[in-house]
Amino acid sequence: MSKIRVAVVFGGRNSEHAVSLMGAGSVLEVIDRDAYEVVPIGIAQDGRWVLAAPDQSYAIEGTRLPEVDTSGAELALPSASRSVVALEPGEIPRSLGNVDVVFPVLHGPFGEDGTLQGLLEMAGVPYVGSGVLASAVGMDKAYMKLVLKSAGLPVGPYVVVPDRAWRTDRPRVLKEIEELGWPVFVKPARAGSSQGIRKASTQEELEAAVEFAREHDPKVLVEAAIGGREIECAVLESLGDAAPEASLPGEVLVQGGQEFFDFEAKYYADQMALEVPADLPAGTTAELRAMAIRAYEALGCEGLSRVDFFYTPSGELILNEINTMPGFTSLSVAPQLWAATGLSYGQLVDRLIQLALHRPTGLR
Repeated sequence: MSKIRVAVVFGGRNSEHAVSLMGAGSVLEVIDRDAYEVVPIGIAQDGRWVLAAPDQSYAIEGTRLPEVDTSGAELALPSASRSVVALEPGEIPRSLGNVDVVFPVLHGPFGEDGTLQGLLEMAGVPYVGSGVLASAVGMDKAYMKLVLKSAGLPVGPYVVVPDRAWRTDRPRVLKEIEELGWPVFVKPARAGSSQGIRKASTQEELEAAVEFAREHDPKVLVEAAIGGREIECAVLESLGDAAPEASLPGEVLVQGGQEFFDFEAKYYADQMALEVPADLPAGTTAELRAMAIRAYEALGCEGLSRVDFFYTPSGELILNEINTMPGFTSLSVAPQLWAATGLSYGQLVDRLIQLALHRPTGLR
């Protein structure tokens, strides 16, 4: 029997480009080549799709972040034929064969936000992860919080700062934010991997933090600081009609001296530790896992998601956010949580591919 052809897509036109490459490198290293034929595809910062070069680097080297090597053949976007077509200068377009499923190891806008998912839906190509709506809502933290609140889940106080309001009605916006109390955390509404985030304790710091976040996204989210421990839980779709499963929860411990779980803490060596299972009362652990599944289902997620909580000194669980395509290196939080729960990284990759192959495209 011929092998299942999997296109692993990585890169993207956003500030999480390098994070995507690191995850793709881990997937390409562990994917079962006896079961799958792999087509590695990079999306360059300028939006070009290219066949990955043989010597493509996927890891941080010193302080240099990886990026898509554009020396490979340029590719046409997927079509209803599911064929990958190479477009090389001076050559007749040539088919590289059909793709059975796409594994998009993509983060941030133009990859994790429903845009790529919509393209693949239109082409009728199965893909790993959540669909268009869940991806879009999960990417936009403002709408995500609205959906989570409407599902009866506890979220912390926040203020949304739209582009026009910041430009035309700044005094009102600043007054609304000050009512949250100090300090606050300022972040782009549609970015991840802790890109563009700053902590602010004064109005001067706040305005600078908003301008910094706006470098990534004209829409900004400002959240009240919540004291307590950061606990994370991964949720995975089940094959068939069984309910989604929640992993053991884990506590994130920042070790590099950062004030919060920023980009360096997430992706540079020896900057964070994950304690799994988190040291929580048994009842709290059960409640947190159930809340993680409720959040997953509230957004209509598919495949894998990671749900982040704060556990306050008073014993309250506050839901911070859900990630429809969490960091996906073998050392990222979600794969570590599943490894501790009994599903290895290689098994997780295989499960996600099989889920995608058994899920129809289109309305479901």
